[in-house]
Amino acid sequence: MSSRTTRMSSGGRLVVPIDIRRQLGLEEGVSVRLVVENASLTVRTIPESIRSAQAIMAKYVKPGVSVVDELIAERRAAADKGD
Repeated sequence: MSSRTTRMSSGGRLVVPIDIRRQLGLEEGVSVRLVVENASLTVRTIPESIRSAQAIMAKYVKPGVSVVDELIAERRAAADKGD
């Protein structure tokens, strides 16, 4: 875990030190997701946010079953019913 002290600059800009940017793979122009939870701010890269979401959803996926195929089948069944 990395920890640094930094300051808020004008316009609400938060300076992220170079060593932390390198550790996270943050370069100029990279989109990040800011998450506020329990009075803490977390900065996540988009790929990390996707991995996190996939890990959360993994417990709902049945082994050997395609979630995409299930969704398509549900949509087709709904369309056949006129929903």
